[in-house]
Amino acid sequence: MRAFSLSVALLISAASAASADFASCVANLRSAATGAGVSGATFDRVMRGIEPDMRVIELMQNQPEFKTPIWDYLATLVDDQKVSEGRALIQQHASLLARIEQAYGVDRHAVVAVWGVESDYGNISGGRFLPQALSTAACFGPRRREFFRGELISTLKIIERGDLAAEKLRGSWAGAFGHTQFIPSTYLRLAVDFDGDGRRDLVDSIPDALASTANYLKRSGWITGASWGYEVKVPSGYSGPSGRTNKSPVDAWASRGITRLDGSAVSGLPAAGLLLPAGRNGPAFLVTRNFDAAYAYNAAESYALAISVLSDRLRGRPGIRTAWPTDDRGLSRAERKILQERLIARGYDVGKPDGAIGPLTRAAIKDVEAKLGMPQTGRPGGKVFDALR
Repeated sequence: MRAFSLSVALLISAASAASADFASCVANLRSAATGAGVSGATFDRVMRGIEPDMRVIELMQNQPEFKTPIWDYLATLVDDQKVSEGRALIQQHASLLARIEQAYGVDRHAVVAVWGVESDYGNISGGRFLPQALSTAACFGPRRREFFRGELISTLKIIERGDLAAEKLRGSWAGAFGHTQFIPSTYLRLAVDFDGDGRRDLVDSIPDALASTANYLKRSGWITGASWGYEVKVPSGYSGPSGRTNKSPVDAWASRGITRLDGSAVSGLPAAGLLLPAGRNGPAFLVTRNFDAAYAYNAAESYALAISVLSDRLRGRPGIRTAWPTDDRGLSRAERKILQERLIARGYDVGKPDGAIGPLTRAAIKDVEAKLGMPQTGRPGGKVFDALR
């Protein structure tokens, strides 16, 4: 009993110390915010009663675009459901998208692809209160504390200027919010009022959100009328240059033996780089500055490839045709939901079967893998999916 009481006391002491550290940090943040032009009254009103959300720190260490195998990442972000829903939205908002194309020179398929990847067309935009998430990251983050401090100050400026009320600013742990997940500093620089109501509202205004995305891509170097690139075939034993930023004219890639998938000559692109996202044995792509513009949105090649491939599929083109170098394919959201239903049928509690893979589902997968003599990964892949038929 004495040991138990001592453990509880230590936990309470640690929590108290963390709270004191946070209070001290918030005081410093207030000084930084007021020094940047935010009124003390605004800071105090928004930050009153906020406690740190330490789940933010955990999420910071596990970003899916850097941790997830690319075949898993793309299987969920570019699936038939997302393509079907995106095509319907392109028809529904055809007039709006035509005006956006005219204003910014960015084609509608790319804009809607960003919408689909970032928030599943506005269905999943995150529920964390931005001032809480950003102050936690600014105070306790293992890296980039200055960046998150700046985003918190930008958030307070948005509130103070009256574009969005504080309660509307809910989003990801990193501060991204709205239909197309702008971070606050990007909002201040590039968000536009496209519906003409005098406010830049990326939360409740689809015109503002999609036009702001087009403006972002344009400002990131988008070439009007050009393709992001396409999938290519690399000759066996290729040892030449590669990399998104290592660009050459298309005829230079042709001279190195790079062809279209059907063996015909590569053509019709501005300067391009050779992207090998899974190494020499996986799919290969020639990618242009339009791919780089998508990359600028989230600084991950897997993310930019998801945007690019989804935009192609929204146009009616095929997706990636070369097999990924794995014998355990990724699952679409529909297949992940079926996987959860199969786990429930075997008596596992994984919560609601919704295709979202959380700790309960991963624990159940690990248990199934152990019983089947498979490596215990907790990963929702094709092997465990097929084994549970």
